[in-house]
Amino acid sequence: MHYIPFLVSALLSGFLLQPGAWGADAYPQRAVRLIIPYPPGGAGDIVGRMLSAKLTEALGQQVVVDNRGGGGQIIATEITAKAPADGYTLFLASATHGINPGLRRGKLPYDSIRDFAPITLVAESPLVFIAHPSLGVGSIKELVAQAKARPGRINYASSGPGTGGHLSVEMLKFQTGIDLVHVPYKGAGPALVDLVGGQVQMMCTSPLPAMPHVKAGRLRALGMTSAKRSRAAPEVPTVAEQGLPGYESSLWYAMLAPAATPQAVIKRVHAETVKIVKSPELAGQLLSQGAEPVGNSPQELARFIKTEIDRWTRVITQANIRIE
Repeated sequence: MHYIPFLVSALLSGFLLQPGAWGADAYPQRAVRLIIPYPPGGAGDIVGRMLSAKLTEALGQQVVVDNRGGGGQIIATEITAKAPADGYTLFLASATHGINPGLRRGKLPYDSIRDFAPITLVAESPLVFIAHPSLGVGSIKELVAQAKARPGRINYASSGPGTGGHLSVEMLKFQTGIDLVHVPYKGAGPALVDLVGGQVQMMCTSPLPAMPHVKAGRLRALGMTSAKRSRAAPEVPTVAEQGLPGYESSLWYAMLAPAATPQAVIKRVHAETVKIVKSPELAGQLLSQGAEPVGNSPQELARFIKTEIDRWTRVITQANIRIE
């Protein structure tokens, strides 16, 4: 019966090698993939790369950024939902995760709540309306006036159909009755390149990649979408204070994983991510560019996402917003 100790040893070794069998201290054993639903250059990519560098240090294994832009972020989200739930795939979701269920009812290849394990809300940020100087407007009031004088003659870029920037412009259109032409891109990075180059006239996006262009004089800031002025750019008035009381929209970034990811892994990634988000270095970087660091619990994030889905579904229904 000499084979019995060998059999027990083999079974035990096999168990220890199974995903989720190790404790949080033993994770990770190899590189971790962080899927970002944008091409390089946009706000989500900036936040994701900040996080990946710090998580690499904290976890002791490389956290590799995997940019999967396009498809209104559905491509990246579906890849995450269908990835092995072993802790080696993480996802930096954005406000679009809360928008798509209402915008694409019954057409998503995943369930935005059931197919994901919430980890933490990383940061929230207002958006900023920006325009190329050639458009000749310097405020939301001037934009609305020109759009009413030239219906259908002004275009706006977005980082894709159903993104926060797209929906924020659609809300402005609904509340003011103006007609603007949507030009969707696969991410804020390429959209900003064309805006700075004058190929498109305006857009609504995160202050993170936009404000450096404003400060350099390449673009003009028209208004912030937050309820109060941003600490990063207090000189830029809100949309609400320019004759549209109650107008408010925001971007957010959250860390998710596939639904069945082991709790030990969720706890480890949560602890390290919150520590990073609340560190003076990263918090300072986020605040300096208009984003508020958060770092809440998985339970709080789950409630937040549910609230966002409900809120945006109401907005989309009331404004009759549709994908072109």
